[in-house]
Order: sequence, then C-alpha cells, then structure tokens
Amino acid sequence: MNHPDFRLNNQIFATLSGQEKGLGVLNLTLDQQAAFVSDQPSIFFPVQGGWGRMGMTYINLNEADESIMAGALKTAYQNLHEKQSVKKATKKSIKSANPAKTTRRPLQ
Repeated sequence: MNHPDFRLNNQIFATLSGQEKGLGVLNLTLDQQAAFVSDQPSIFFPVQGGWGRMGMTYINLNEADESIMAGALKTAYQNLHEKQSVKKATKKSIKSANPAKTTRRPLQ
C-alpha cells in the first residue's frame, strides 16, 4: 500500500499509513484502545469509522516518545502473536483429533 508496515508472519500489526500527517496506526483490542486513549489522549485516538470500532488506533508520532512508541508496538505485536499461536494450536488439536486413515493391504 506504499507505506511502511510492521508484520509478523506476513500479517500487519502496525503501519505508518498516516506518516505524512505524523501518525502511525496500531491494531489493538478495544479494551487496549480505550486504555491508551484515556491515559494519553494527545497521543492515541481511534481511527475514524469502522476501522476504529475494530481497535485500529492512531498514534501521534510527534507527541509520543520512544518508550511510548515501543510499548504500543509491543502491545500490537503481542496481540497478533497470541492470535497466531491460538490459531496454530487449534489447527494442531484438530489434526490430532482426526487420526490419519490407514490403507488396507490384501492378505497374502
């Protein structure tokens, strides 16, 4: 999309899509978004519309210091990591619940 992004296993957890306006975008849970916005309203605010209602959150890059940016990126990264780990574990348990079929061989 012609802007830098941050990925884990080819899935995006943060972008610099608003970089020309001094903004980054983080993929947070709604609870995390609410906490970040209430703690630092000059730094964090929801993306407009449906994306914001799904947890997409702007970070004001001009206002955030390095430790705030690092913490916010780590939070978004951990969300995606946890989601991918759960998905991977679910796939494994489904595979183990469905044992492989054995092929029959004729008696000799």
